[in-house]
Amino acid sequence: MIKVGRSMHLTLALITILTAWRWSDWRNWRQFHSSMLYTTAAGFLYEFLTSWDQALWVFHPDFLYNQSVTIIIYAVVTIPLSILLYLSRYPKTIGKQIGHTCLWIGIYVCAEVILFVSGRITYQNGWNMGYSVIFDMIMFPMIKLHHSRPLIVYIISIPIVYGLLFFFHIKLI
Repeated sequence: MIKVGRSMHLTLALITILTAWRWSDWRNWRQFHSSMLYTTAAGFLYEFLTSWDQALWVFHPDFLYNQSVTIIIYAVVTIPLSILLYLSRYPKTIGKQIGHTCLWIGIYVCAEVILFVSGRITYQNGWNMGYSVIFDMIMFPMIKLHHSRPLIVYIISIPIVYGLLFFFHIKLI
């Protein structure tokens, strides 16, 4: 692994904060709040349901803080703010919606590649970058659907979570 990038999590959080501050629709943030909380809850649920030896991916902390703080920064700051930006700039036409979603999948994949190359994330228990791409391809449409039809997403999320636990042989704590 490359020994640079000792502050990659912090850098991504700051970029997300600045980008969201500049381009998000802050006047209507409440309209997107439940979907932001959905992603926060999903992140914490993943951490709760898996233990260190059963996790599919593990963030390695930056120099300023530990594993728990890294997880909290992603769950409470980085991911919800990026979801605010994704939803508040969501276009009206289907072609632009597809392009917008593909752009955000690409952003998340690029960020993860940077984290992987810099040694700030590792995979275990069979997970790899290919699964992360598939996960992102499912996650963004689910977030958009949650914005308009949250109950459907909660119902769909149950078999998805169960399927991931089963496929990757994750035992509940």
